Amino acid sequence: MAHSYTYYPPHPPIIFPTTARKPVNTIHPTRIKKRFGSGSSVTRALKDWKEYEVAVKDKDLGRALQFLKSIENVNNNDDVDKQQLGFLVFERDWEVLDTCLNADDMQLVANAYYFLKDKSLLPNFAKCANIVLDGPRDVTPKILMSSTGLEVSKLSPKKWGMSGTSSAVLFAFLGGVSYLLSQGIDLRPKLAAVLGLALADSIFLGGSCQALISSYWPPYRRRILVHEAGHLLTAYLMGCPVRGVILDPIVAMQMGIQGQAGTQFWDEKLEKELAAGRLSSTSFDRYCMVLFAGIAAEALVYGEAEGGENDENLFRSICVLLQPPLSVMQMANQARWAVLQSYNLLKWHKDAHKAAVKALERGSSLSSIIRSIEEALLPRG
Repeated sequence: MAHSYTYYPPHPPIIFPTTARKPVNTIHPTRIKKRFGSGSSVTRALKDWKEYEVAVKDKDLGRALQFLKSIENVNNNDDVDKQQLGFLVFERDWEVLDTCLNADDMQLVANAYYFLKDKSLLPNFAKCANIVLDGPRDVTPKILMSSTGLEVSKLSPKKWGMSGTSSAVLFAFLGGVSYLLSQGIDLRPKLAAVLGLALADSIFLGGSCQALISSYWPPYRRRILVHEAGHLLTAYLMGCPVRGVILDPIVAMQMGIQGQAGTQFWDEKLEKELAAGRLSSTSFDRYCMVLFAGIAAEALVYGEAEGGENDENLFRSICVLLQPPLSVMQMANQARWAVLQSYNLLKWHKDAHKAAVKALERGSSLSSIIRSIEEALLPRG
């Protein structure tokens, strides 16, 4: 049975509201038709794509999408080599996704995804939007253990000093300081200054400087990529348009994203429900699955999760704003249920997750990442 909750703002920062966009340079359909009309050649047609290239370069989603839609409305013309031009259009359409990060209007971002889906370029977008995942709603630690082979503690983000990695770093650091002191080298004055800077970074910059330094350590950076790829793939499969993936802690801070990185996605149905002051259990479940997908991805790849503290904090902030608010036990069960569903979803689409991680490692654009996911999900004969 579907349930609904009353929700009171503040609005979750990871979902971006639709806003009015400033006017964009428009491309009139008749102008496009004239270009590709009688007497046009493939060479001429290819030149006209420069206008689209400029829109993509300028990160102008509105203009880029309008151009593609205008091309779609052009009547068939015998003077244009459709086979050659069609290949070009197919290849270039993907690039519209690379303009999404600068878009203020999330409805426009959604329109870009649905435009590509209608052209059969994104067949797996929203593939799992309406599926009902099997399994009990009450997910006890025992059920979680039997389903994943992992204890609950392995599916929870670690505070600094609790994970094996940070413990090893702390041990090595203290050992190094002790050795230097035994050699007559007193680092304590400088150490106090370093700790003071770290504290200031934590208070005023949200730990962005420490995160930036840590992100250069290859094993740690790969964890971040695995985590964010989990968010991205789950949002994509659940039909939530992805605006972009931010991997630079400084950029993340400037964009108001808590933590070292972030995947920005949008759920249109959820936003409409929040605006109406009601939240259905279906929308809440979908949002929780995307939210806990990063933790699930780390657990799937590494056998335990370290990141995701900000995801949990966001989840709690939403739960306490529901009316009636979820109890501590209900929150814990919802979290276990969501991480289990995300874990299974990523497990079923393991190749696509690996493809997304590799694309992020290469520093690929959003369009290349989404394309890698689609290629990994192609049926294999």
